[in-house]
Amino acid sequence: MKFIDDFLNKITMYRLVLQYLAVLLIAAAFASFFGLLSFNPANLAFSTLLILATCWLTNALFARVFSAEPNVESVYITGLILALIITPVSPDNYAGIGFLIFASVWAMASKYIFALEKKHIFNPAAFGVTLSAFLLNQSATWWISGSMALLPLVILGGFLIVRKIRREDLVASFTLVAFATILATAPTGNLVTPVLQTLSHSAFFFLALVMLTEPLTMPPSRWLRVTYAAIVGFLFAPNIHLGSFYFSPELALLIGNVFVYAVSPKGRPILTLVQRSKIAEGTYEFIFAPDRPLRFKAGQYMEWTLGHRFADDRGNRRFFTIASSPTEKVVRLGVKFYAPESSFKRALWSMRANESLSASHIAGDFVLPNDKKKKLVFIAGGIGVTPFRSMVQYLIDTKDTRPVTLLYSNKTASEVAYRNVFDRAAQEIGMKTVYALTDEPVPLLGTHNGFIDRALIEQEVPDYKERVFYISGPHGMVTAFEKMLRDMGVSRFNIKTDYFPGFA
Repeated sequence: MKFIDDFLNKITMYRLVLQYLAVLLIAAAFASFFGLLSFNPANLAFSTLLILATCWLTNALFARVFSAEPNVESVYITGLILALIITPVSPDNYAGIGFLIFASVWAMASKYIFALEKKHIFNPAAFGVTLSAFLLNQSATWWISGSMALLPLVILGGFLIVRKIRREDLVASFTLVAFATILATAPTGNLVTPVLQTLSHSAFFFLALVMLTEPLTMPPSRWLRVTYAAIVGFLFAPNIHLGSFYFSPELALLIGNVFVYAVSPKGRPILTLVQRSKIAEGTYEFIFAPDRPLRFKAGQYMEWTLGHRFADDRGNRRFFTIASSPTEKVVRLGVKFYAPESSFKRALWSMRANESLSASHIAGDFVLPNDKKKKLVFIAGGIGVTPFRSMVQYLIDTKDTRPVTLLYSNKTASEVAYRNVFDRAAQEIGMKTVYALTDEPVPLLGTHNGFIDRALIEQEVPDYKERVFYISGPHGMVTAFEKMLRDMGVSRFNIKTDYFPGFA
C-alpha cells in the first residue's frame, strides 16, 4: 500500500477525482467501441462535450452575475459526473439533448441560486438530474455504475478517492444502512436477488464512492458524517417510499445534503489580508480579517480558495489548518514555502493588504477532548504545528490548565514557529514544550539534539500510557509515530492524527 499512499500524497483530492472521471470516460469509449455498452463512442463523445460546454458557459455566466470566483476544476468534475450518469444521446435526439442541457444548466445554477450566505447546499449533479426527473420526466440511468464491464474500474478508482480523503467511515455507514434496509424490505424468502442487483446494476458504487464523498456537502465531524451517510443509505434502498412515491439515488443524496447544511457552519466567509510576517525560516503567517465571525473548534481546517491566473495542476483551492484560536478575532494561516512553489502559494505570497480570498468547509476531528481531565501529548513536525498553535492559544485564552506536553521537531532552531505562544503557555498554564532539533550543529540550551524517539518520550512523558497523543506533520512522520506509539503500548484509541482532504 505504500506506493499507493505515496501517489495519493502527491495529488490533490480534486485533481484525483477529475483524472478518475476522465479515465472512466475513456474506458467507456473503448468499451462502447467493442460493443460492451449499448451506445457508440461517437454519442458518448458528443454528449460529454455538450455537457462540459453547457456547464462551463453556465458557470461563467452565473459567476459573473454573482461576482463569484469561478472554479473551473469543479465545473469539469460536475460535467463529467453528469456524463457518467446520464445515458449518452445522438445528435439527432433532440429530446435527449434538451435533457442534457437542462440538467447541466441547473447543476451549475444550483451552486449560485440555491446557496445561502455564498455556500451551496446541494450536490450539483444530483440536483440537475433530480430537477430533470420532476420537470422533464427524464431520469439519470447511472449507467457507469451499472456496467459490469466498467464496474471494476469504478470500484478501484473509488477506493483511491476514499483512501485519499480517509472517509471509510462514511462509506461503511452508507453501505451498512443501505443493505440492512434492502434486506429488511426485501420479499420474504428472496434476499439474494436484491443484494446482487444492488451491487451489479444500480447506482450503489458510484454514489457511495464519488458523489457521497464530496467535501463541500459533507458534515464537519465524524459522527455527523456517519449520520449523513446513514440517512442517504436508508433512502437509497429501492423499496423505501412514501405512498406511491419512491426515492431515487440522487434524491436520497439531496435530502442528505439538507441535513448536512442544517448541522454545518454556515456561509462562505471572505477573508481580507491584514498582515504577513515571517515567523520562522521559510515559514510565514498570513493574518486575515473575516467579514463575519468564524465558528470553529481549535485544531480544525478549512478550504481556502484564491483565484489566480495560470493555476497549476493543483488548482486554486487548498485545505489548511486554521492557526488562530476561536477566541481570536482574526484568522491566521501559517504556511511553509518550499521550492518549487505551487501557483497557489505564489498567488498567496503576492497578496497585498486589503486583498481578499474566500473560505469554506470548516471541518475536522483533530480537536481537544471535552474531558479536561485527560492528559495530552502533542507531537508536531515542521509546519504541522499549526493546529497546536490554535489549541494552545485557546487553552491560554480560556485559562485551561489541563496537563499538556508538546514535542516539536524541526531541523534547526531557526525553523521553530510560534515559539512565543508556546513559551507563554509554559508561564501561564504550565504547558511543557520540548524542542527537538535534528540538524543543529551545536546543541542549544533548552533543546533536545536529535529526533523525537521512544527514549525521548519515555524520558519527558513517563506517564505516556495514560495520555492521549495528537500527531501532526508530514504523512510519513505521522505514520511512523503511530506505529511507534502502538509498539510502546499506547492504545489506538489514544492516538489522534491530523488529516484534511488535500495537501498544499
